[in-house]
Amino acid sequence: MENRTQNISEQLFMLLNLGREISTTTNLDMILKILGDTARDILKADRCSIFIYDEEHNELWTRMAHGVDEIRVSADVGVVGKAALSKEVQIVIDAYKDFRFHQAVDLQTGYVTKNILAVPLLNYENKTIGVFQALNKKEGTFDNIDAELLILIGNYASVSLENALLYERLQRSQIKLINKLSEAAEFKDSETSAHTKRVGLYTQLIAKELGKDAYYCNLIKLTSPMHDIGKIGISDEILLKPGKLSEEEFNVMKNHSEIGYKILYEKDDEILRMAAQIALEHHEKYDGSGYPKGLSKEEISLAGRITAVADVFDALTSQRPYKKAWSFEEAISFIKQSAGSHFDPAVVDAFLKNIEEFLQIKQKYQD
Repeated sequence: MENRTQNISEQLFMLLNLGREISTTTNLDMILKILGDTARDILKADRCSIFIYDEEHNELWTRMAHGVDEIRVSADVGVVGKAALSKEVQIVIDAYKDFRFHQAVDLQTGYVTKNILAVPLLNYENKTIGVFQALNKKEGTFDNIDAELLILIGNYASVSLENALLYERLQRSQIKLINKLSEAAEFKDSETSAHTKRVGLYTQLIAKELGKDAYYCNLIKLTSPMHDIGKIGISDEILLKPGKLSEEEFNVMKNHSEIGYKILYEKDDEILRMAAQIALEHHEKYDGSGYPKGLSKEEISLAGRITAVADVFDALTSQRPYKKAWSFEEAISFIKQSAGSHFDPAVVDAFLKNIEEFLQIKQKYQD
């Protein structure tokens, strides 16, 4: 009785500490690791896993798992599949004698499963979003008290996962909307969706060469294709004119930078802030002779300086109704000569180091 009371006291302490630890971080993977570690310690299990349920493909995959990188299984088989689809707790006393157990994962990982506790993770609509699994209790087997404890810990996981999945869905929707905005500008212009695709890939390459992290590289790849969104505010008479623009017409055309900024800018949205900045600054020049504000050097954002090189290279090497395409050699020579005047020399260097990749992208995504 004394050992049981001591054990309950330890469990309560760990549960209280769990709440404090989770409240200090917003990183989903860190939260899930804390939950997995806590469940393993409270239940005295060998290892724990948190699966996400992919309803579209009827699969479960581990977002967090002790001892393995990732496990992906059909929801139609195994104990976690049973927990996911039935929305009921599954307790397995002897895995290899239980019809619910699917041996394929053990064969794949080399692990020997003895007993299992699996708890479904449900959202506010009572839909399955995942499964919390504990394996191989160190003393005895899992019981109903263990199940209640894992359900309690699983409630934290359900809330964290639901918020993260909602954020990811919103982000995917935002990306689709951003791509549609880019395409909207192309309906008004002679440029193509291939141009915006190439510019995104070019800017990603340059940013990577400059040592920016993966998050920044992906962000600029997503946002740089919107650099000319402001052209939807320019009249067709000017935008589609086959010949050279008059000075007055060119002054009107230059307004597309500020129009794009006004369309895109959103203070509380990092993606739209960068997109707006690129739209505003991609015609600025390193020596201060560009437009719309005559910014120079580091006054121009790095994203703006990178996009300037990517956009000009692609524009020069693309045929348009009002001009022929330059050869790659001519375009590269122009960008080299414009380092320090039109372009940031460091960005030009990064461009030149990746020129083979630029040419591959140009050939792969043709107009």
